[in-house]
Amino acid sequence: MLSLIDSAFFFFARPVMAIGGRFGARPKEVERFLKFMVVGTIGFVVDFGILNLLVLLAGFEVLVANTISFTLAVVSNFTWNRLWTYPDSRSRPAQSQLAQFALVNVLGLGINTLVLWALRPTFTTLVGRLGYNLAKAIATIVVLFWNFFVNRYWTYSDVE
Repeated sequence: MLSLIDSAFFFFARPVMAIGGRFGARPKEVERFLKFMVVGTIGFVVDFGILNLLVLLAGFEVLVANTISFTLAVVSNFTWNRLWTYPDSRSRPAQSQLAQFALVNVLGLGINTLVLWALRPTFTTLVGRLGYNLAKAIATIVVLFWNFFVNRYWTYSDVE
């Protein structure tokens, strides 16, 4: 399954990796960032899907639903990052990496919740009841960069 995913990934990613190389980026780091983005996209779908299901169908308060949806997305992201983005990091025990990944993501949840909390009133006024989705999207973009760089250089520091 992963070989099929890798084949499709490299078909689309190779030109971006080549461009990154022209600007001095190491191709392996560009590849990792692109894979992290794909995994993040999956996590984004999990996060937003569950958030909206909990808010719209189950009647949860937005910040409570955000905590649940964010946590489930983190589990998905850890699994895919360990298997696909950083397969060479599996020389370390999963528990050790999971603890670091969880800490980074708890801080990421704090950042995400703070941005969501701060922007939700404005976007709800502008867009209406579902304005929290726009606030959540901005929060997700902010946390994307936090998560990538801290995980890359701390959680997955054993990869070259």
